[in-house]
Amino acid sequence: MGRVIAVTNQKGGVGKTTTCVNLAASLVATKKKVLLIDLDPQGNATMGSGIDKNAVERSLYDVLVHNVPIAEVSVHAENCGYDMIPSNADVTAAEVELLAIEGKEFRLRDALAIERAEYDYIMIDCPPSLNMLTVNALTAAQGVIIPMQCEYYALEGLSALLETISQIQQVLNPKLEIEGLLRTMYDPRNSLTNDVSKQLAEYFGDKVYRTVIPRNVRLAEAPSHGMPVMAYEKQSKGALSYLALAGEILRRSD
Repeated sequence: MGRVIAVTNQKGGVGKTTTCVNLAASLVATKKKVLLIDLDPQGNATMGSGIDKNAVERSLYDVLVHNVPIAEVSVHAENCGYDMIPSNADVTAAEVELLAIEGKEFRLRDALAIERAEYDYIMIDCPPSLNMLTVNALTAAQGVIIPMQCEYYALEGLSALLETISQIQQVLNPKLEIEGLLRTMYDPRNSLTNDVSKQLAEYFGDKVYRTVIPRNVRLAEAPSHGMPVMAYEKQSKGALSYLALAGEILRRSD
């Protein structure tokens, strides 16, 4: 059965979508079969995978609200090598409509029940807020990857996220665990970066990935071309870092 991993942080701009797209592509490069679910109505992971969010016939909305099977909604992202459940503005309506549906927290988990056997990894790109969409992701997942910048406000947001994860574990998904904390946009020349990084290591120990994702121009440019950085510039520091992260995740799961 494939491992379902939610990539989440209530703070925006920390590299959730960048991590989802590039980690998924890196896992594909290691011969794993991957499904990426874009849970954010902005559809950035969809566009960053080379899929026009405005042209898709079906989206995550149909899965969550109308129980359309994942297999009927998924599209293959040619530039990336993985399958994808696209998202667009329709998913905003799903968040509202879910409130009136019984078992609303479990819609994504139930939809993935059959598909888990088809994939090695299922990655979920969460929106930058704690809403019913994120609750669905955390209820469906076995693991959580938390991308974060090493800055003061990131630590404040992290404590709130950990409280949320704890509540989900107690009420909805006792199997949920923190897969790892990923330091993104990392600049070792910055003293605050080093201080926060040290605090994370002291508090979370092995849960902090050894791999760090540096600030990298190619990593920032790749989404505008609708491809992961590996396809855009495979020798860039960003591409090599996400390949290293994929390797670290695979070693941990052995």
